[in-house]
Formats: sequence, structure tokens, C-alpha cells
Amino acid sequence: MTEPGTASSPEQPRSIPVTQTPPDPHNGETIPRLLVAQGLITEDQLAYAKRVKAKLVSDRSLVEICKELRLLTAQQLSQALKKQPVNILIGDLLVELGQIRQGELDAALAIQRENQQFKLGDILVEYGFIEEPRLMEILATKLGYPFVEPVFSGIDRELLSRVPAKVYAQHAFVPVAQETNRVIVAFADPLDLQDHEAADRVFGRKILPAIATRQAIREVIELHRRGARRGALQQADDSTIIGIVNGLFDEAMQEGVSDIHIEPLKNRLRIRFRRDGVLAVHKEMSLELAAPVATRLKVMAEADIAERRRHQDGRILYESPASGMTLDLRVSFYITVHGEKIVLRLMNKQGELLDIDDIGMAPRMLQQFRDNVLASPSGIIVVTGPTGAGKTTTLYSCVNHLNDLEASIITAEEPVEYVIDGIAQCSINPKIGLTFPETLRHIVRQDPDIIVMGEVRDTFSAETAIQASLTGHKVLTTFHTEDAVGGLLRLLNMGIEAFLIASTISCMLAQRLLRRVCPQCASNYLPTPDEYRRLGYTHGDLAGANLQTGRGCRACRFTGYRGRVGIFELLTLNDEVKDAVLARKTVQDIRRISIESSGLITLLEDGIAKAAGGKVSLAEVMRRLPRPVKPRPLHELRRLLGESP
Repeated sequence: MTEPGTASSPEQPRSIPVTQTPPDPHNGETIPRLLVAQGLITEDQLAYAKRVKAKLVSDRSLVEICKELRLLTAQQLSQALKKQPVNILIGDLLVELGQIRQGELDAALAIQRENQQFKLGDILVEYGFIEEPRLMEILATKLGYPFVEPVFSGIDRELLSRVPAKVYAQHAFVPVAQETNRVIVAFADPLDLQDHEAADRVFGRKILPAIATRQAIREVIELHRRGARRGALQQADDSTIIGIVNGLFDEAMQEGVSDIHIEPLKNRLRIRFRRDGVLAVHKEMSLELAAPVATRLKVMAEADIAERRRHQDGRILYESPASGMTLDLRVSFYITVHGEKIVLRLMNKQGELLDIDDIGMAPRMLQQFRDNVLASPSGIIVVTGPTGAGKTTTLYSCVNHLNDLEASIITAEEPVEYVIDGIAQCSINPKIGLTFPETLRHIVRQDPDIIVMGEVRDTFSAETAIQASLTGHKVLTTFHTEDAVGGLLRLLNMGIEAFLIASTISCMLAQRLLRRVCPQCASNYLPTPDEYRRLGYTHGDLAGANLQTGRGCRACRFTGYRGRVGIFELLTLNDEVKDAVLARKTVQDIRRISIESSGLITLLEDGIAKAAGGKVSLAEVMRRLPRPVKPRPLHELRRLLGESP
């Protein structure tokens, strides 16, 4: 896959099969002009789209704006490009189509200038600006070549055997099919003269060039190299699959990911990593590897390898042969129409424990949490939020803060994620009868002062926590709800009596993790009118804010984000809130009473305060945090949180 240009000269035109020209003088209007020429949009509609673009703060292409204004459909655009390929550099074409932003293209070209042996297409894919299949589809449309997805099992072995595997690998092409006296050949770079000449020497001058992803071609070549013969599809042997799986785990540890998604699609096996809370494509493999990879993971997780019709769960303890590091993974096998989707959650037992002062709470909220909640001798402390919100990290920070020689702390977790010296930690294992209910029954017989329950998952665990609190224990646990007030409502819906909730719950701490703006490429940001409208703010409500956004650099893999920041909502149950719970008031009423009487700061408000401090972007706040009520102005939030401007 390449930019149509030589490796040594970024975006330099080549002679075949389409002549490249310098960027169009219309400055991003090559495709819109083509659409006007074909009668798909009018000059007046194009002028209107330009006026809309001029008013936008965000960088949107004219093609994107035309589609959003419903002046143009994706199908019409595709047909127009196939009917008349345009003379425009592929990077500019991607920008005009809205597939990448101009800043991303500039960043990729800057990398290419530093490393001229790399080609633009490879850089765009490597740094995650665009997925390889989408890039190749656009390149195929631009050049007028068909886009194919070669699969080893569908290629004539006699056709493949005409050329040694090393020649295919050197020139990145494979034959796909033979039609009468012509051979369809899939190229990773259809504009490379040497690759074309190599194919011509083998298959004659009558070849039909097509475009395929480099990964798909590589997979076919690898299977061909293993010596597959006609009619016999050879699956990867065990040692190869072991190497693939081990390599995947090692790469995940090196990159600090939290989840691995292995997803069989219609024509390929996609591997995605979740990093900083966001999924991104890591690599793509042949679909033929899906079954052996799933089997290998089932063996490691001690799951049933013969069962392919039902969902399964398991756990893997992996020790890297390369680094010696250990990894604890929870595995979920989920049956889909294309095969088994596998998700692995990485649990690093040697993870770094954060001090309670370092989890990211605002000064006044932290003081209230530490002095009024953690210092209380009994009661239930609930950390709530969706999966991946950092609840376990906050819970362990609280446990670490409370751990001393005078306290007996005992836990029931599934599994133990952080090992803390001095406390009794139990990892649930249902396969041997060590279940959650059984463990909870025995916990109270261990003379504990503090009980840590990994999660309130049902009515039994909620009632056990309440009974432990009523007998004078302090209980720490997690819960899955959207916000703090929603946690109270869910307990009521589970059948827990309102008077028990009011008398035992000390606090509900809701939280989220938002991506931190990369400090190395941060730049000032002005909110758009639409963002002001969605927040219910005027310009004065954000006065004094230092809003930042990341431009993208090598340190953050050109995402603009690096690391994550905790966003918190602390609901303490004072007398007014307890009365509202006993009266079974609505969520809106309880939230209003909490704001007025206990100084509740909502998740959105804490996010706005952190965005105003340049820690997170306003776009992340708008995208990830619930907006139950209109937020208060920034100056008031800073006063309530104890933050200085």
C-alpha cells in the first residue's frame, strides 16, 4: 500500500496507470467541482455548503458538509468517482472525502519527510489515521481498479505455484483468478513499476490489475509458503498459533492496553486494542486463523474446545517467555454469525496502586470524601460507573488508605486485581465451588473491620452488604450505574427497603475516565456555538477557561490524547437526602436536593472544570458524560470544588 508516488519523494507523481497532478487550485474543491459537472449538485448548493463551512470552527470538508445537508448521498458520491476518476493526490483526496483531516495529512507527510523510505499510505495506516481496507477501496476508486480481498482457500493452487513465495513477498502481489487468457493479479501497490514488471514476466502482458490490502496479500503468501497443495487447505500448526497468541499478549503488555478484541468478520479476522478507553485496530489477519486462535485461547482458559454453539468464559494466567512478566486475563467467548468473538480483559496484579490524593478528585471534594466518608467507622461506600470507568482503581486506593495495623480488612473479588500486603484477599473461583454467596457467608465470621466486595451484582450481595453495615462494619464495593443518584434508584429497584438504604449507605461515588490532552501537542481551543448551545452556556459562563485540544504528535500516536483523567460525582447522604430516599422521591428531586443541600457536583460539572484547566478536551466531556441538568457557570464550579482559576 503506498501513496501514488515514490518512496524518496513524498507524493511525487508516477507515470502509470494514472498521471498525478499537483494539488487542485480550487483548494479542496476538486470533488465538489466534479459533482457539479455531473449535475449531482448545483452551483448554488455548492455556494451554500461553502457558507456553512466558513461558519464552522471544526475542520470539515465540503463533501462531508454536502452529505450532512443531504445534498448528496454516499452512493451518488461513489458512482461519481467511478464514472470519472479524478487527478488528485491520494492524501488530498482523503481529506476532501472527509476520511482524514488536513492536520492528520500534514502530520503523516512530516513523518514521511523524516523517514523517506516509508510511503504515505503505510504511514496513514500505521498511525491509525485510516483503516487499510478503507484506504485501498478509495485508492481503487481513484485509479479505476477493482478492489479484491484474496482468500487462500479460493485461489487455484496451480496458479499460485507458478511463482515462488519469495517473489510474491518481494513484490507484494498474488494472482487471484484466471479469466480465459487473462490473470487477475492483486497488488498492494498498483503504481509500482517493478511490481508490474515482475507480474508481467510471470503471467504475460495480459494481466488485469486489482488492488488488495497488504495484510490480505501477506496472509495468502504465508499460507502458500507453508507448502499448501491443491484441494488441501492447511491450517496453521500449533507452534505458529502459539506464537501468534503469545505475540498478541506481549504486544498488549508493551502498549499498556486494557482489553483485546478478536473479532471474526465476513472476510477477515480483526484484532483491536482498547487503549485509554478507546478501541483502535491493531492488526488484521486471515479469517482462516480464527478457529485455531479460538481453540488455543480455549485451551489456555480451560474452556470447552468442542463447544462452538454457546457462550463461554474463562481465565488465563500468562507468563511472557520474552520479558518474564505475568498477565492475568479474563476471557469471554461470544458466538456470532461469523464465528466466536473473543474479548480479553487484562488484569495486571502488579499494577501501580494510586494514593487517594492522586486519583484526581478536586481539593474540596477530596477533603469531604476523606474526612466525612472514609473516616466514618461504619457504612457502605459505593463506587459506581460503567465498565472501564476506573472503579476498581479507586476502590483499591480507598483500601490502601484505610490499611493499617489496627484494621482487619478482608475482600471477596473476582478476580483479585491488585495485591496489597497486610489484607486478606479472596479470589472467587466458581469451578471449585468457591462462589460469591458462599464467600460472603464466611466473611463475617473472620472478625473483619472493613469488608471489600468486588461488586454488588444481585439482591443477595446487596443485602449481605447492608447486614454487614448494620452490625458495625465498613463496607466498600462497586456498582454499575450511570451516576451517583442512579445508584440509589437501582438499589430500590432491586427490592432493598428505602429505610435500609438511608441508614447504611454513606456515599455514592460515581466516576468516569476521560482521555487526557497530550501535553506535548496541546493547543488552545475555542468552543463552537453548537457546544455552547448543548451546554446551555453563554460565552461568559466559561470566562477564564484554559481549554485545550491535542493536535497529534508522535508521543500520543497522533491521537491528541495520552493517559486518562478521573471525573467524579460525590453524593453524600445527609439528612435531607435520606428523607428524599425514604419518601421515594424521583431521581430529579433527589439530585436537586443533593445539589442544594450537600453541594453535589455532577459528572458533567467536574468534567467542565477539568476541561477548563486544560486536562481534558471539551469534546471528550460532551461525548462521554451524562447531562442530566444544566451545569453551573465555571466561576461557581471552581468555588465549590476549591480550585483556583
